[in-house]
Amino acid sequence: EVRLVESGGGLVQAGGSLRLSCALSGVTLADYDVAWFRRAPEKEREGVGCISSRTGDTYLTDSVKGRFAISSDSAKNTVYLEMNSLKPEDTAVYYCKARNVYTNIEYWGQGTQVTVSS
Repeated sequence: EVRLVESGGGLVQAGGSLRLSCALSGVTLADYDVAWFRRAPEKEREGVGCISSRTGDTYLTDSVKGRFAISSDSAKNTVYLEMNSLKPEDTAVYYCKARNVYTNIEYWGQGTQVTVSS
């Protein structure tokens, strides 16, 4: 069974940091590109960034560049979203999505809540 489990969310003050984890099970991380998304209350889902399993290249949306970073640990089959200098507008449920690079089959995690207080 394929599972993606996000963790690391919580309540933090503006300017603080959190590190989200997306742990994959039932699959090998090397076969998947992983993306982070977020959905804030009353807003559409937004792509935050992604990491390529083959190249390790990362992409981050403009609103988080310079503050967030994506990394992966193949030994732990886990992808991380390091979030620094958090702002209240970063408040959202954060989700990870894994896409098989060969079949394009996608899997989603259940999400983790991030709340940034002002």
